[in-house]
Amino acid sequence: MQHRSEVEAADALRQAYQQISAEIGKVIIGQQEVLKFVLISIFSNGHCLLVGVPGLAKTLLVQTVAQVLDLDFKRIQFTPDLMPSDIIGSEILGEDRNFKFIPGPVFANIILADEINRTPPKTQAALLEAMQEKAVTAAGVTHRLSQPFFVLATQNPIEQEGTYPLPEAQLDRFMFNVALNYPSFSEELQVVKNTTSTNKVEVNKLLNAEQIVYFQQLVRNIPVADNVLEYAVKLVAKTRPHGEFASASVKRLLNWGAGPRASQFLILGAKCHAVINGKYSPDIEDVQAIAKPILRHRIVRSYHAEAEGLSADDIIEQLF
Repeated sequence: MQHRSEVEAADALRQAYQQISAEIGKVIIGQQEVLKFVLISIFSNGHCLLVGVPGLAKTLLVQTVAQVLDLDFKRIQFTPDLMPSDIIGSEILGEDRNFKFIPGPVFANIILADEINRTPPKTQAALLEAMQEKAVTAAGVTHRLSQPFFVLATQNPIEQEGTYPLPEAQLDRFMFNVALNYPSFSEELQVVKNTTSTNKVEVNKLLNAEQIVYFQQLVRNIPVADNVLEYAVKLVAKTRPHGEFASASVKRLLNWGAGPRASQFLILGAKCHAVINGKYSPDIEDVQAIAKPILRHRIVRSYHAEAEGLSADDIIEQLF
């Protein structure tokens, strides 16, 4: 059994999650599942990729999350002419004839990388390096980024013309790949009602950077039973067509499977998912609940899977 203080801390995280969801719900109608994965990735110290058509309030969602969590927020619109220095900052010659570093927009707690597949690989790599190292290097000097640091990138799945798809190795840096769907009829009705009047909804600040870092540490300290650990690692191993756990259908439907980072994120995400659902340790259901957005961008479908019209989610479903 955990210490009383740890149990209280887990309860505090669950309450904070519920309050944050309710507060954001004042502005964002529907998208509960998306919001859940965004908040889990923040509390698990991961990054999130949102894939959805324009107009689904991706930017508004991120802005509202930043407001409620009282975090510094910057939005970077990715374009084909964006340079790495436009993101991380650059050295300029000051009036005193000395070079000084001017920080770029990456120096914030929450970064919205809008349409990350619109910019060339060199600029994508600059952001992804910052995501991994939580620091940037300019003119040989390393500058630490403020904590917590969280990147939420968006991609439009429709237009592929003039885009630079993220390579698999870079997609792997994102904890979740969350698919956004159109709102239901009643949700869209509510959205139109809210956004076409003069009513402005104000949201309250519920947490600060220090508390978020504390909760991130708490999530890491949650114990996990051996059978849950083994289940998560085996689930990832089953996606590897050349591995010992691959079934005949995986060998036929997948060209490439997920790496060890998927196993780490499955456990971290399952811990957080357990706590926000009132449990003090994750079980197999928690791993399954978050498996699709963790695995869908880490597996590469074969020609057979595409010919049969099987999505990554269909294949993951078979693994359960």
